[in-house]
Amino acid sequence: MAEGAVPLTIVPPLPIGELFETGFDWFKDTFDAFFDGVGDFLDTTIDGFAGLLQGPEPLVLAVVLALLAWLVRDWKLAAGSLVGMVVIIGMGMWEPAMETLALVVIATLFALLVGVPLGIWAARSAVVSRVLRPVMDFMQTMPGFVWLVPVVILFSIGVAGAMIATVIFALPPAVRLTELGIRQVDSEVVEAGQAFGAGPRQILKDIQLPLAMPTVMAGVNQVIMLALSMAVIAGLVGGGGLGNEVVSAISTLDLALGFDAGISVVILAIFLDRLTGSIGSRRPGQGRLRELRRRFTRTPATSPA
Repeated sequence: MAEGAVPLTIVPPLPIGELFETGFDWFKDTFDAFFDGVGDFLDTTIDGFAGLLQGPEPLVLAVVLALLAWLVRDWKLAAGSLVGMVVIIGMGMWEPAMETLALVVIATLFALLVGVPLGIWAARSAVVSRVLRPVMDFMQTMPGFVWLVPVVILFSIGVAGAMIATVIFALPPAVRLTELGIRQVDSEVVEAGQAFGAGPRQILKDIQLPLAMPTVMAGVNQVIMLALSMAVIAGLVGGGGLGNEVVSAISTLDLALGFDAGISVVILAIFLDRLTGSIGSRRPGQGRLRELRRRFTRTPATSPA
């Protein structure tokens, strides 16, 4: 362009961000008391659950988690889980790891309480599915760091804002895979249930959800993994746990601290991934608890008279 030439402006300025900020400020001012109450509730819930996890001796809880892995899958996962938890204890990362685990578990529960019903609704209604699809696309493609800005404005620095950002970031797979799993159920099976007089609620409970469970559990697995990754990023806004350790390592260039926190995140991720994956892949009637109950309650065969 020649010096002094006036640039040709074709597209007018679009102050989308400013409009969003104006509306968001009104929203915050209107419902500020409500968000204060929600923030206090979330802080109390997460701190209470984290305190529950940190109450027992670390080795005792490590054994309990290993037993849980054995009940869900087998002794190999139990042994690997126990070794991983002992490594976390040895690195001095047990307390922040339990804080992160508490945040991930609570955020996952909230995401599933919202996401699974929405997925069921979307599977039953094409209109709801069309409305939710772009919303889920927006939530899933928006960078995780961006969600930290509005939640900090609403809830300030702390665990509550970190958890809300984690729920928003981790919610879409619960909706998408619940809808997908129910839509993939063979229509002939559903029609057979209807032929036997089953109502919509009974078909959902006894046919669609059991057959869709592997896909739904895959969504649960993705929710947990996204929640764990976001829980680390949320250390930037005072989310606590391993996220704070990572942020501290970055700010002080402490390589040892960063490596210890990173290894702890990896161990938690592997443990949660294998645990939920095993729950989703185990066939009905093949649970470890059921096997133990059958073994110890088996009645001896009586000899014929």
